[in-house]
Amino acid sequence: MTDVTADSTPRRLDRTAIGGVLVREIINFSSYWRSTTFSSTVEPTIYLLAFGFGFGSLVSTVNGFDYVDFVGTGTVATAVLFSSVFPAMFGTFVKYKFQRTYDAILAAPVDAEELVTGEALWLAMRASVYGCAPMLVAIVFGLDPSPGMLVVPLINFVAGFGWAATGIAIAGFLKGIENFNYVTSAVITPLFLLAGSFFPIAGLPEWMQVIAELNPLFHCVQLVRHAVFGFVGWADVWNAAYLIAFGLAAWRVAIYAMQRKLID
Repeated sequence: MTDVTADSTPRRLDRTAIGGVLVREIINFSSYWRSTTFSSTVEPTIYLLAFGFGFGSLVSTVNGFDYVDFVGTGTVATAVLFSSVFPAMFGTFVKYKFQRTYDAILAAPVDAEELVTGEALWLAMRASVYGCAPMLVAIVFGLDPSPGMLVVPLINFVAGFGWAATGIAIAGFLKGIENFNYVTSAVITPLFLLAGSFFPIAGLPEWMQVIAELNPLFHCVQLVRHAVFGFVGWADVWNAAYLIAFGLAAWRVAIYAMQRKLID
């Protein structure tokens, strides 16, 4: 096990160390970018086409939007989730448990805090790009381009950072990769379904609406949709603040989880 000492004294993050982690991930990415790009863009696009045209044949408009446009903007958040939380979960566990990658990284002047920050930033960068795929597909099928779409990659980055940190935290707390099935089925799937991507949460029972509004993915969906169709003032300030708070909280939890993992 890597010899890492816990230091409770707050210190500033070393940007050089974080940059080193980022550079390493970018170099490694050059060897598998094709498969990652395929999986990160095709699956959400399939959801868009299946729901958009499947249910779209039964429901023409939702909340005043064409259903394909409604799903096309909502599926952006789904793509962000899939391209951040799952690579973080499985990638972190494999690097720690099987490849022993972190042993080599932490032998350099990099601590767990900088390692987590670099990994989460890298996955957020990927999610900011891949998350736009469903929106681009929706444009092909009739979604009108708008200036607000230029903000969507930034929204994706903020949400992707939070979900990447969440995935790293999950990998840090769980002892076996087989336990990921419980998290996927009991946590990720409900969050994915209760985000307002495919239907308005207003149609849900009141108690489910409360749960949905606590879901960070819901706030990502709202921000993306409003960026495309028009922001709605203070409501979107709240959505953005919620995503930022979620990302910061998940980041600190991920650091704690990985410090425990690397020390034990």
